[in-house]
Amino acid sequence: MKKLLTLVLALALVLSLAACGGTGNNTADNTANNTANNTTNNTADTTGDADTGDVSFTTVEEGKLHMSTNAQFPPYEMTTDDGGFEGIDVEIAEAIAEKLDLELVVDDMAFNAALTAAQTGQSDMVMAGVTVNEDRLEVMDFSDTYATGVQVVIVTEDSPIQTIDDLANAEMIGCQADTTGYIFCSYPPEEGGYGEDHVTAYDNGALAVMALINGQVDAVVIDNAPAQEFVKANEGLKILDTEFAVEDYAIGFAKGNTALKDAVNAALKELIEDGTVQSIIDKYIPAE
Repeated sequence: MKKLLTLVLALALVLSLAACGGTGNNTADNTANNTANNTTNNTADTTGDADTGDVSFTTVEEGKLHMSTNAQFPPYEMTTDDGGFEGIDVEIAEAIAEKLDLELVVDDMAFNAALTAAQTGQSDMVMAGVTVNEDRLEVMDFSDTYATGVQVVIVTEDSPIQTIDDLANAEMIGCQADTTGYIFCSYPPEEGGYGEDHVTAYDNGALAVMALINGQVDAVVIDNAPAQEFVKANEGLKILDTEFAVEDYAIGFAKGNTALKDAVNAALKELIEDGTVQSIIDKYIPAE
């Protein structure tokens, strides 16, 4: 009886181990199949009309393209009355997403947070009137250029600051935090800037302009396109005739995210060549 019981227990143990082994193998097979299916789906979803080649890429959310931005930078990105988003960057990103068979998701946040989100892979890319500089190239990869930005200076109509040279006499200059305008102005005088003590950073351009209206700063350095919008919306302001700086805008990605960058570049190239990008820019910034 004891021998029979021992034999039964041994047989049960073998069957139990076999069952566990089978479950493990099925799980591994299922995981492999799911991974393969997801990769296949992503490749299919993200190939679209653009010639992205045979290299597949992933996005932070399957079937979607997350774009981090600061939606207080008209006409590149701004909110609509119904809580949506519009602007040059938004429409170009939508066109890119369509080429890649993805749904665009706009993640609105502070400008520096938008940069960080792309750097750390929390978003797929950042479009927020981002210019390429040496510091950003150390921590991010960038697409080809899709637009040119011009930095200008906003002052009050009765301001003693009438030229770019007069900025050296300003007690305080307002800029949006982490923008190239802020970076340039913050350089020490021997490097062509005005020193950090003479620059105040704001979360967005609108707050910087409000500080100018309230007399808290003497001038605001910001991109020309939003500057035009702010001057239209606020009486008593003007833009100096001389440009402060000219820069190229590009799309930022996490360092080393080459597959996604190449896919976006392929789509962007088609959109530039067929005139889509220029038509979007002309829609928001009509030729004078």
